[in-house]
Amino acid sequence: MFLDKRTFSTVIQSTPLVSIDLVVINNEGQALLGQRLNRPAKGNWFVPGGRILKNESLAQAFKRLTLEELGTEYSIDQAKLQGPYDHFYNDNVFDEAFSTHYVAIAFVLKLEHSLDNLPVNIQHNGYKWFAINELLQDAAVHTNTKAYFAPKKLQTASSGCA
Repeated sequence: MFLDKRTFSTVIQSTPLVSIDLVVINNEGQALLGQRLNRPAKGNWFVPGGRILKNESLAQAFKRLTLEELGTEYSIDQAKLQGPYDHFYNDNVFDEAFSTHYVAIAFVLKLEHSLDNLPVNIQHNGYKWFAINELLQDAAVHTNTKAYFAPKKLQTASSGCA
């Protein structure tokens, strides 16, 4: 269920939002990032993902978000849980009047094929495959995205991905 602006503003001010972040890795070990069009993290390179909606199961949200963010639907069974992360932002989707707190649940999705239907100009201005060492050094890649690729997390995420 999507909320009207007024209600959603109250929710953002009052509670953390729960989301799924998709750590998408190709056969070459590169990660897919999109350049964000919206706040928070506008203009930064970020992993695809989005909010879990009220009364939407984790599995349903995963299918919806992979279709919306990647142009192809995947099942949660095709991914490996990396874990939860706190994301704190000084702004919110509407303006800079108050902060946003996400509890992002990261899933690693290792792909054996290319993504040919990536949706542009909805959430992301464009997409790019980054080598892990490249994204860790790039100032335009958001800190919250870099956290998914910290050496300890990367070892966990790389083993046994579907």
